Amino acid sequence: MSVQTLPSAGLAEGSRPVLLTDSGHKTVNRLTGLNIGVGIGALTIGLWLGVLQGLEHAGLNWYSYLAPGIKTYYQGLTIHGVLNALTWTTFFICGFFTYVVANSLKRPLRFPWINILAFVLMAAGLLLAAYPLFANLATVLYTFYPPMLADWTFYLGLVLLVVGSWVSGYGMYFTYGAWRKENPGTTTPFLALGALITMVMWQIATLGVAAEILFLILPSAMANSAFLVGLFPAIANWNTGSDPLLARSLFWFFGHPLVYFWLLPAYLSWYGMMPAQTGGKMFSENLARLVFWLFLLLSVPVGFHHQYADPGIPQAWKILHATWTMSLAFPSLLTAFTVIASLELGARARGGKGYLRWIFRLNWGDPSYAAQNFAMILFAFGGISGITNASYNMNMVVHNTTWLPGHFHLTVGSATTLTFFGILYWLLPKLTGKKLFTKTLALAQAWTWFLGMLLFANGYHLLGLHHGAPRRSMLGDAPYRAVEWTPYLIETVVGVTFLFISATLFFIVVFGTVLSPRSRRLAQPVEMPVAEPLHPGPTPKWLDTWTPWLAGAIALILLSYGPILYQLVRDMQWIPFAPRVW
Repeated sequence: MSVQTLPSAGLAEGSRPVLLTDSGHKTVNRLTGLNIGVGIGALTIGLWLGVLQGLEHAGLNWYSYLAPGIKTYYQGLTIHGVLNALTWTTFFICGFFTYVVANSLKRPLRFPWINILAFVLMAAGLLLAAYPLFANLATVLYTFYPPMLADWTFYLGLVLLVVGSWVSGYGMYFTYGAWRKENPGTTTPFLALGALITMVMWQIATLGVAAEILFLILPSAMANSAFLVGLFPAIANWNTGSDPLLARSLFWFFGHPLVYFWLLPAYLSWYGMMPAQTGGKMFSENLARLVFWLFLLLSVPVGFHHQYADPGIPQAWKILHATWTMSLAFPSLLTAFTVIASLELGARARGGKGYLRWIFRLNWGDPSYAAQNFAMILFAFGGISGITNASYNMNMVVHNTTWLPGHFHLTVGSATTLTFFGILYWLLPKLTGKKLFTKTLALAQAWTWFLGMLLFANGYHLLGLHHGAPRRSMLGDAPYRAVEWTPYLIETVVGVTFLFISATLFFIVVFGTVLSPRSRRLAQPVEMPVAEPLHPGPTPKWLDTWTPWLAGAIALILLSYGPILYQLVRDMQWIPFAPRVW
């Protein structure tokens, strides 16, 4: 039995380190594989419907031929959003972080049953929400704003999915707590710290959507269920309305931090893994730690920048949230500087010269590295358009236009998803013990996704900016469609074509690796890439201490949300839910 040992320095007197044995590895690997496997299954369906939506916008409405079970465009749009933005990301992150925390701390999960329970809850939630989605009983888009109302099973499924992700985080916290008891005074490894910070931020942020569903939506959805009313007649007396402004505010309490729940796992890999894949080192581990703490501090109190057009939110609160939103550009700029410096170190170690020629010496032949580097490039454009969204005057120009899905696909569709693809290209061989099915196709997948998303997002950005084409709308045969839209829509169709090719290549590589014969087993196991710091040294205590950062995050949330949420609850107006129109 192979054993990974822990350094004895720092152990409490009389204690012994708990070692990550083969048995511990297998449990972690299985949980990681199960979570990521379900996520990929959801992504398969979500990507296919995304392709059909892109084609519809260009006038090619092929739903009836290629997805006959989908009754309306909006049903397909809802399924695409829920499966890609919520399901794929949450399952992947919980699986990836389970692996990272255990392997970074070099100890088994403290209570494996907690992480198993988390997976069961998330899977049950997905199955429960899938029924109304595919039965056309939950065509409310992934933002599910009142007064639209879905079947109660959709909301209960989302609750179970979120609670399951919380439980997954609890399993990581217990594991960290056990490691901390065994290693008092030892600095938390960066990869484990980044994963834990992300999960804590996620649990704070999801309190908003949990409150929205449990108090403002689910009771009405249950009261509208003939099945539940038949079982429990008293449910019929429950309030069948909601306050749309309060519900929207609670949703965006969660909705923008959701973006950082997607992005921070990518940041974790860019900071702590990618440099090792190209022969580099972390330019500054302390700056990397600071960036994650800043995201914990600033991610939540920014939601009102999504509600600039809502007249019920006082202007002062919009200004405050805009200020915090702009402050988030600071950790992102730190990331750009630090990560690029780390990669440059690797390129120059590989023989790179000149001011820019070193770029060509990066490890472009490794599909795991290439996919993540392309994701960073795309995210640079997404960050620029995000600053536009957060700027009040400019937001009024692009609000609710196709600019927004263009931006969205450069964040969750590129920075997040393409990075997750890159992570899978080393993690999948690690979990299966088999060689990647083909590096050539994996590299082609990274390139085609990069080119496809450039074209797709650029077309949507320009179409929204110059012509105000509405988002969340059928554009193919809309009466308001203008001939000037045609060049941009053609560009998006070309982008969608590249994305379809790329998605096909991705699934070929993934399923080819998983289903390949045992003869393709690796001669040497793949190890998790861990970038060493350029200047090893002591970490300042304030960069490895939770209390001040948690206290600061809570204080900012209370300052930024407390008074206005009190006002919204005090002045709540119950408005009946609209009848279903699908």
